[in-house]
Amino acid sequence: MTIPVPPDGAASQGTSTRPYLIRALHDWCTDNGLTPYLAVYVDASVQVPAEYVKNNEIVLNASFEATSGLQLGNEFITFKARFSGSAREISVPVDHVIAIYARENGQGMAFPAPPVAGEAAAVEAPEDGARGGLRLASTPAAPSESPDDSPADDTPPEPPGGGRPALKRVK
Repeated sequence: MTIPVPPDGAASQGTSTRPYLIRALHDWCTDNGLTPYLAVYVDASVQVPAEYVKNNEIVLNASFEATSGLQLGNEFITFKARFSGSAREISVPVDHVIAIYARENGQGMAFPAPPVAGEAAAVEAPEDGARGGLRLASTPAAPSESPDDSPADDTPPEPPGGGRPALKRVK
């Protein structure tokens, strides 16, 4: 049996693995009683409350308790969430998710940020070894939540010691 090869000899790209990995890690967090957080690169294609965006990034609580109508699709992640008591529609292109991780322990996965408009497709890695300027949000150990506040409102505090938080690889 022979496997057909495309005429140009290049392998087919297929669909992105990112939405599947996001759904898998969201399920893993939920199954283990952890809170899934999404770190999102924000540009004009992302619909989030602008007042919560810092350095073109926002961290969203994507737990079922903090969202309504959560849809983890192949192209977009959509849901409703409360910010300062006001319900807001959230829409994030899957390729703008730069990390998904558990709030409680930081375990999760980071993804490359999407290319910035006008930026060349091939981006050189910074000398310090960082991947495309990816910065991760801090992950507090166990912040207290009052019953009146939505978890989506939480702004994660700085990690103890002022160091940069890191994601742990899930095996």
